[in-house]
Amino acid sequence: MIRIRHLAAVATAAVLAVGLTACGASSKAGAPAADTKSSSSAKAPALRLGYFPNFTHAPAIVGAEKGLFQKELGATKLTTNLFDAGPAASEALLSGSIDAAFIGPGPTTNAYVKSKAIEVIAGAAANGAELVVKPSITSVAQLKGKKLATPQLANTQDIALRHYLKQNHLTATATGGGDVSIEPQANGDAVKAFQQGQIDGAWVPEPYATIMQKAGGKVLVDERSLWPDHRFVVTNLVVTKDFASKYPGSVTDLLKGLLDAEDAIAKDPAGAQTTTNAVLEKVTGKQIDPAVLKTAWSNVEFTVDPVAGSLVEGAKHAQDVGLLTGTVDLKGLYDLGPLNALLKAKGKAEVKGE
Repeated sequence: MIRIRHLAAVATAAVLAVGLTACGASSKAGAPAADTKSSSSAKAPALRLGYFPNFTHAPAIVGAEKGLFQKELGATKLTTNLFDAGPAASEALLSGSIDAAFIGPGPTTNAYVKSKAIEVIAGAAANGAELVVKPSITSVAQLKGKKLATPQLANTQDIALRHYLKQNHLTATATGGGDVSIEPQANGDAVKAFQQGQIDGAWVPEPYATIMQKAGGKVLVDERSLWPDHRFVVTNLVVTKDFASKYPGSVTDLLKGLLDAEDAIAKDPAGAQTTTNAVLEKVTGKQIDPAVLKTAWSNVEFTVDPVAGSLVEGAKHAQDVGLLTGTVDLKGLYDLGPLNALLKAKGKAEVKGE
């Protein structure tokens, strides 16, 4: 049975300290010293993995549903948990409820700054988020006085919306006040609220952005247009540093499963869409129209490249809107060594942490 974990996110998403330090490319700064690590082949008896019922988490869904993670993990028992949004998943990581998770850059940054207890070991997906609004809204200026939704306060899309509004001289407070009222809610709830006229739009990931368009909405902002090269990270794979230190062999196995899932998506996108759609049906009670499915899928890039530069810039955005305050030191956030070793063995290009 699929369970969606509803864990309270810290509303401030981090009241932490000012200034941003660049990420380490493949360093382990902030992690336990090398001589305290277990053997590179040490494997865990179990691995608890979190992810979301979104297309931007399709590698996680395909990897779990098709048994690709479990196949590579071998005797390590995989258990999975579904979450509504990143802040809830990051809180689960920090509380020790899960060992690894697919989450967006905003919650990744918040969790790392708060504790230095996690690390990014791979990307999973890029792009695939849009601001969809009523057709009558044709400019950002017309958002004044409107109600918009995001998946959760301080999640990746929430930060993107608040920064976009500020860049266009519109205010939005964390409590729903300001020029634009932002009402965080689960993606499925946002779709229903939009259909019922309770909100004027939402900044949401796929497939919800495309579903809202079919419900009569229009894209006011495709987030790709706001980033250099029209590319930004939307999902990372992170693990707790404690787990990585104790069980590096299981981390490598998890990455092998991710690469298997990415390959499966590339080789059979239709099959991957069907698998992902089935999970969404279990969660929402209905399947997505095949035409909507195809369109939404095309808006997401599935890649293990963490597009780290966009995470660093996104952290600045979170600071700019007051969802991340204080000294933001991201050194040691990335450990891409195990991933790059696997990519090299496959004859593929390595990825960078910044």
